[in-house]
Amino acid sequence: MATKISKKIVNYGVVSEEEKALPAAEAPSSAAQEALTSNVIHMHEKLERPEMLLGSTYKVKTPLTEHALYVTINDVVLNQDTEHELRRPFEVFINSKNMDHFQWIVALTRIISAVFRKGGDVTFLVEELRSVFDPRGGYFKRGGKFMPSLVAEIGEVIDQHLRFIGMIKDEGLDDHQKRFLDEKREQFDGAGKQEVADSSFPAGAQLCHKCSTKAMIKMDGCMTCLNCGDSKCG
Repeated sequence: MATKISKKIVNYGVVSEEEKALPAAEAPSSAAQEALTSNVIHMHEKLERPEMLLGSTYKVKTPLTEHALYVTINDVVLNQDTEHELRRPFEVFINSKNMDHFQWIVALTRIISAVFRKGGDVTFLVEELRSVFDPRGGYFKRGGKFMPSLVAEIGEVIDQHLRFIGMIKDEGLDDHQKRFLDEKREQFDGAGKQEVADSSFPAGAQLCHKCSTKAMIKMDGCMTCLNCGDSKCG
């Protein structure tokens, strides 16, 4: 049946099946929905810096320099104590006794902090920094993982922090990776090199820095985690 509209249309919305089933008194109005969403604070460049921020500091020690770098990432908590609560990076600082890289480090931290405060999906920074290669060559960090540059390792630190606050989710292993790890575990157990612990991982396994599980073993000359698949050979 056609309905004639005699008034000017000022707003509209799509009614879901659940809302159709609700009585008219219980169905949320568009004005009420708009009021609820308008109170949610999102990350944006005009957001004022709070007096106190939560922060984490990461130590970066490379074979290229005598002194370590300390990367501090401060986070702001949005919509605290509500269902919309989020922890988002707000600023980054890098400190070191080594002054050789002072200018570009200060410039890098200011650019990264500006991107953080801009809001939105800032996870792209990780891949952008990881793709920076030092023309003099990279280095192997502790544990055997290759870093193409110092900038790339700063990207690793940001990746670690974004995973810590939940902005980057760890993807589960696919069926092929699970079968590969199962085969490796069977080969390791069958060789009789180590006894299997109660945790189902070899007793001599080392702690994996990615998934924090004692499942890192040396297979084919490379440290490999039997839990998450992380490999120190890249």
